[in-house]
Amino acid sequence: MAKELTEEQKAKSFWYADWAFPILVGIMASAVFTGTYMYMEYGVGAFNEVSIVAMLKAGLDGGSYGAAAAFGASFLFARILEGSLVGILDLGGSILTGLGIGIPAILLSVGITAPLESFPLALLTGGLLGVIVGGIIVLIRKFTINQSNSTFGADIMMGAGNASGRFLGPLLIISAGTASIPIGIGATIGALFFYKWDKPIAGGAIIGAMILGAIFPVAV
Repeated sequence: MAKELTEEQKAKSFWYADWAFPILVGIMASAVFTGTYMYMEYGVGAFNEVSIVAMLKAGLDGGSYGAAAAFGASFLFARILEGSLVGILDLGGSILTGLGIGIPAILLSVGITAPLESFPLALLTGGLLGVIVGGIIVLIRKFTINQSNSTFGADIMMGAGNASGRFLGPLLIISAGTASIPIGIGATIGALFFYKWDKPIAGGAIIGAMILGAIFPVAV
C-alpha cells in the first residue's frame, strides 16, 4: 500500500509543484497542436470531436475560419477562467478545442501558416502555447484565490466534462464564498446576471469571482 506523501514531500515533488503544471500542459498541447498539423497534411490525426474538426475543415475548404476561430477561442478563454477558479482544467475545451482548433484557425485566418506546415515547428508552437496557458492559470490563482497552501497547480490536470459543467454553477458560488466574502459576492452577482441573460451561470460566477478577486485579493 502506497504511503501518503507529507506536505514537505509534496512541496518538493515535481507532480505537485506549481512550476511543473505549465510544462505538463505544454507537453499535451504540443501533441494536440501537432495532431492538427497531421490532419491538415494527411487528413487524419486531429484530437477532437468530428463536429468540431468539421469547422476547421470547412475553413480549409472555403477559406473562412471564423466559426472555428470564434468557437475554439471562446472555449479556451472560458476554460482558463474556470481552471483558475476551481482548480480543474477541462482538457477538452482548453487544449483539444482551444489550442487544437481555435488557435490554428486564428493563425490561418491572418495568413500565418508556417506553424501548421512544419512538424518540428508545430511541436514547438503547441508546446509554447501550452506553457503560456498553464502559466496564466497558475499566476491567476496566485494573485486571486491564492490557495497554494492547499491546492497545487498539478491538480488542475483533472478533466471536467461539458456534461457536468451545468452543475458547476452552485458549486462555484459556494467555493468562491469559502475563499472570501468579496469573491463570493462577485460570483453571486455574476451568476445572477448570466441567469437573467439565459446563459450558464457557471460562466457568470467565474467572471464575477475573478473581477472582485482581483480587486480584493485573498490575504494568506
